[in-house]
Amino acid sequence: MPISADTHVHSTYSGDAKSTIDEMVQKAISLEMNHICFTDHNDYDYPYRPGDKPDMFLLNVDAYLYDLIRAREKYRDQIKILFGIELGLAPEIKRKNIILAKSHEFDFIIGSSHLCHGKDPYYADFYEGREEKIAYREYFESILENVKGFQNFDVYGHLDYVVRYGPTKNTNYSYSDHADVIDEILRTLIENEKGIEVNTGGFRCGIGSTNPCRDIVKRYKELGGEIITVGSDAHETIYLQDHFNDAADMLKELGFKYYCVFENRIPEFLKL
Repeated sequence: MPISADTHVHSTYSGDAKSTIDEMVQKAISLEMNHICFTDHNDYDYPYRPGDKPDMFLLNVDAYLYDLIRAREKYRDQIKILFGIELGLAPEIKRKNIILAKSHEFDFIIGSSHLCHGKDPYYADFYEGREEKIAYREYFESILENVKGFQNFDVYGHLDYVVRYGPTKNTNYSYSDHADVIDEILRTLIENEKGIEVNTGGFRCGIGSTNPCRDIVKRYKELGGEIITVGSDAHETIYLQDHFNDAADMLKELGFKYYCVFENRIPEFLKL
């Protein structure tokens, strides 16, 4: 497989994940991966619903790091294990995220938008009472606000995450409908030397593509973007490296020659 590093992986330190760090690492070794980067969730002020685990998106970073270091020692001769985090971004929690990002020596920080103005697009009520396209645009505008106001991350994760869960998913979705906002997001990322993630979770969510879609990745390239990471967004072992061949084929077709792995917040460019 041309991509031997999965840089978006969750363990049971994320409240919605099913596999432990040890289980994920063992599976990665069986897949002959060279790197695995854990990026467990932290979303401050998440609007929990009845039945949710208490504080399921607040990460106990010290306990998480302790287990990760134990795994590094246990598997040190078989795979490189990297220490990351996925920060849920929003303007009202900017100060909290600044403090958390500086609290530990992370290898890699993904900035993501799981909430848009206090609502999670995963749930149907985000779309109620308005056109799907308007809901999508609000989501992209919120990302633009995030990238202009907070820069302590390395790549933006699953940039069009919203289309996984819309009423028609990506059936009626087009980059061109939101090109003005998305282009400004991409330019802002590039100006601040940030990358984008190619997230293969979209395939198992029923949209038949990566997040972001091919056209956004293409536009990032056209605007001069070079920093690409590839992540499965696996919350259990069966999804490690899911559809990585599809992601690699797309990147090569678009003219990318490298993907990145971050260590100590510094990108290493690996040949596709």
